[in-house]
Amino acid sequence: MDLDMQMSDPDFWNDPDKAKIISQEATKLKEEVQGHDDLAEEAAELHELCEMALEDGDPSFTAEIERQYNHLLRELERREVLLLLSGEYDSCNAIMTFHAGAGGTEAQDWTQIVVRMYSRWAEQHGYKIRMIDYQAGDEAGIKSCAFTVEGENAYGYLKSEKGVHRLVRISPFDANARRHTSFTAVDVMPELPDDVEVEINMDDVRVDYFRASGAGGQHVNKTSSAVRMTHIPTGIVVQCQNERSQVQNREMCMKYLRAKLFELEEEKKERLRAELTGTQQAIEWGSQIRSYVFHPYTLVKDHRTGVETGNIQAVADGDIDMFIEGYLQFLKNRSNKMKEEV
Repeated sequence: MDLDMQMSDPDFWNDPDKAKIISQEATKLKEEVQGHDDLAEEAAELHELCEMALEDGDPSFTAEIERQYNHLLRELERREVLLLLSGEYDSCNAIMTFHAGAGGTEAQDWTQIVVRMYSRWAEQHGYKIRMIDYQAGDEAGIKSCAFTVEGENAYGYLKSEKGVHRLVRISPFDANARRHTSFTAVDVMPELPDDVEVEINMDDVRVDYFRASGAGGQHVNKTSSAVRMTHIPTGIVVQCQNERSQVQNREMCMKYLRAKLFELEEEKKERLRAELTGTQQAIEWGSQIRSYVFHPYTLVKDHRTGVETGNIQAVADGDIDMFIEGYLQFLKNRSNKMKEEV
């Protein structure tokens, strides 16, 4: 049934949850159609401007034509990337977790650089970051942290970043100025909509409350507001300590646990599909996906797609779109190849 017809039904709001989903879908579709219409109008205006410039032989039009053309090209490229977001949960918020590898302060400093890189990327693209958990390093950097990236298609873009990120550099913490290799493990999960069923028996979940250790003011640190949940059958442990109240932390912890259990089930299904079809997919979690080399040369290279750049400082400042887009194209090509083989 047409969405507008459903929304005009007198009984539409009898089921508020379903009505909310339909309303959001209708709004999204209208925005996409409007965006396409705006793009077509801009292209028509640019065409008219070019014709005027040719008729008048006036070179003063050149700068404006170039500006409009570049703007149109950027918008077309952005929409081409959006077409690659076809996953069921690509439109969801993303939950990202970061864990420093072995190596103490050196690895923890690298984890802080990686966290900053994604924070800058999110800021540049208009996404909101909401901290879930934060464990500072012993001397510097970050041991581990988790946050949500909130906004349209956050998971669709950031799913490309799941895996181990490797750093090679002269360590600023080594008095002998030796070259060190450090690792940070990044996990990315969708923050699932409420209507997605994930079976959790609370009898299997141990819930602990403790005092938050991070920043957050006297209220956070003086009360046992932080929450840790342990799913006993799987051994999965999640915690949240950055909200002000225990209730808020518990709610966020449940979202985190749902995402982890959902991810576990999806990985089981993927392994089963690989066994049945005889295809071996790359192991996403625990696999080294990208190297960041500061010495003896500068290079950032994605090992799955081959995308690389020598501008490592720009990447550290959040300029990672080339890697995200490269991975999305890689997924599309892999999917097409699998369909051809079947």
